[in-house]
Amino acid sequence: MVQEAGRWAAPRLGTMTSETVVTILCGLAILVGVAGTIIPVLPGSVLIGVSLLAWAIWGGTGTTGWVVFAVAMIFVAAGMTAGAVLTGRKLKQHAIPSRSVVVALVAAVVGMFIIPVVGLFVGFAAGLLLSEFLRTRNFSTAARSSWAALKATGLGMLAEFGLACLAASTWVIGVWIAAANG
Repeated sequence: MVQEAGRWAAPRLGTMTSETVVTILCGLAILVGVAGTIIPVLPGSVLIGVSLLAWAIWGGTGTTGWVVFAVAMIFVAAGMTAGAVLTGRKLKQHAIPSRSVVVALVAAVVGMFIIPVVGLFVGFAAGLLLSEFLRTRNFSTAARSSWAALKATGLGMLAEFGLACLAASTWVIGVWIAAANG
């Protein structure tokens, strides 16, 4: 307690500006977006991009915000592209049809509701194996092609995750620069 004008009052810790609130919310959204590149039920790179845009517009950083947005969006776009290209290329190399991937995605959604936490991954793997077994009629071949598809998906996710981390790091550096100049 401090004494103000002859009376006791709680100390003032400062007021939080709208720019600070936007920065905190965008930081949390970027964190969720980075996690979403690995955990498919969370929004990923798109959430990072939207958060960067919101921070550039409402974060009160001016030119710094727009430069950070542009640089970080290059990482976001590269991550999304790399994830799709790497996964697609590996699936084509192993001659895994799109139908098997669609069946795996449907099974992943079902698995998410049946087995909490890991059901998405278990459902995807089981759906892929089942679809490949029905296609090839050979369990060994189905297991090999399913494993190749899982590795391809993991490689794509890893590439997108790494580039999402670079985008998030760019934003953190931008926040530091804005704070130092503000």
